[in-house]
Amino acid sequence: MNLNPWNLLLSLIGGILAFFYQIIPNYGIAIILLTLAISLVLFPMTLKQTRSMKAMQEIQPEVKRLQKELKGDREELNKRLMELYQERGVNPAAGCLPLVIQMPIWFALFSVLRGGSGIPADSALAAAVDPAREAINAGVSLADPVFDAVRFLGMNLMASPSRAVSEQGLIAAIPYLILVLVIVAAGYYQQVQTTRTRDDKGQQSQAAQSMQSAMKIMPVFFGFISWTLPAGLGLYFATSNIFRIGQQALILRMDEEDGNGKETAGSSGSDQGDDRGSSGNGPRNGPSRNASKKRNRRKRR
Repeated sequence: MNLNPWNLLLSLIGGILAFFYQIIPNYGIAIILLTLAISLVLFPMTLKQTRSMKAMQEIQPEVKRLQKELKGDREELNKRLMELYQERGVNPAAGCLPLVIQMPIWFALFSVLRGGSGIPADSALAAAVDPAREAINAGVSLADPVFDAVRFLGMNLMASPSRAVSEQGLIAAIPYLILVLVIVAAGYYQQVQTTRTRDDKGQQSQAAQSMQSAMKIMPVFFGFISWTLPAGLGLYFATSNIFRIGQQALILRMDEEDGNGKETAGSSGSDQGDDRGSSGNGPRNGPSRNASKKRNRRKRR
């Protein structure tokens, strides 16, 4: 039995992909289901990433204050920042963790989609895609019926968008171009989603704008590499980004509702305290009982 971690990862991804294809014999849907399964497994890291990025925004005023106060003392500034991060439970590197974890998955998925690595030889998936794989490596025209088993939404999932454009022209390659556009747009929105904070005037904070500018390169990078990689891998990127947008929206909404619940509870307690002050022995804003008695006596006179 081969216990090489890389081969185990290939076998795991290939086996899961073959399993989904056995349930729904559609290559594109099998890739989407595989993507959703991986995204659910990585949800704890997505949760940590989203909350860490949100927490980083919340402490930006304190970070800027420290940077201003300790402008000439870099060592002390770094020390105070680390203390602030520990106090607030913020990990500046948490935002990169899901990307680092997914890199081996991307490489493994590329090997599975391009070379068939890890796919069980006796599976229905292997029987369906092996002829298409041999044809793509032999340079067979993308319009050939041999690729029917790997077509999805007008795309040959084994071909790259760049090859589709050069071989079929822009019009025929529109589905590939849309896929690359979705990857870039969804990746960009996914980054902006957790850095879009607004002040009382509805304007974005400068810290959020700086974070967004730094993150713009990642969606563009994924769009660039998707141009030269098989469309099946691009389908993984697009599905992953869209699903993570939903995950992050859910996390942010849950945290917001939790925060509003605590705030409402605090306000209710404060109101009850005011009511107790009014009905008890504390000071009251209204007229006292003695003042009312004096006014009644004057009226009787």
